[in-house]
Amino acid sequence: MKELEQVCQAALKALSQAGLRAVKAFPQGLAPEEDGPVAAVSVGAAESGAMGFCNYLGQVWDSAAGTVRELYGKQLLGSIAVEVRGLLAEECERGCALASDALLSGLPDGIHPGELCWEALTWEKATGMFLRRGKLQCRAVFVAERKEDGEVFRDFILKGAMEE
Repeated sequence: MKELEQVCQAALKALSQAGLRAVKAFPQGLAPEEDGPVAAVSVGAAESGAMGFCNYLGQVWDSAAGTVRELYGKQLLGSIAVEVRGLLAEECERGCALASDALLSGLPDGIHPGELCWEALTWEKATGMFLRRGKLQCRAVFVAERKEDGEVFRDFILKGAMEE
């Protein structure tokens, strides 16, 4: 599902911009490093919902092209899971603080954060690192446009995220 990947990429970008090393969950060969905490991100428990009538939101004027475009939208209710690991408990806690700030105020406008919960700090014997798991409940809004000439609309894009 392209929408889940967009939410995951937005979370990774927000965490990285906050100064935290962020990777997709379940990476190959993730090893402890001496240079601070790392956050593994995944998106799960998603439920898709329509916006408007059959996803139709109305028309918008494209002043640059001088045409009318039809606007469609949908939303995704889900959760962003973050696992912060660090060689030291202090690193792990610092990583959680950075992650909390990024998830609550650094995501694109299209992701509306809800409740953020963190589990207690634990020692993970398998990796030899401290671990704190967090989960952010959120609502993500996606939009797509169709040109007046009937051109098929593009993929749904996370609102407030830049296309690359």
